[in-house]
Amino acid sequence: MWGVYLLFSALILLLVIGALVDIIARDDGQVRHLPKMAWVLLVVFLPLVGSIVWFLVGREWSRPQPAVPFGDPRRAEARRPDSAPAPGSTEAQLAALEAEIAATEREERIRRLEAELEAKRRRTAGE
Repeated sequence: MWGVYLLFSALILLLVIGALVDIIARDDGQVRHLPKMAWVLLVVFLPLVGSIVWFLVGREWSRPQPAVPFGDPRRAEARRPDSAPAPGSTEAQLAALEAEIAATEREERIRRLEAELEAKRRRTAGE
């Protein structure tokens, strides 16, 4: 019976420690609804509830950025504050994807029209 209490207590402790480490390690832009210090206090004073609420609504769930080798110019670009963040919502991602598809279709149409124009030039030059 004591083993169940010990296991439950250890799981709560791991959850609280994980939540605190996650809160402290995140950038301010990735923390939602409350300041970081308020989240830390919530997790410290209400360990189980605060940790669960943090993981459900407090943190921004975004994809991790791909690792860039040392010396790669993209590494310096990733640290710039003026670089645009990755789109967070599904709607923003879909809009970006649709814009990319439209741009690709325009480029393909331009290539096709240029090829037709070149073929007409060859025909008129040959006649």
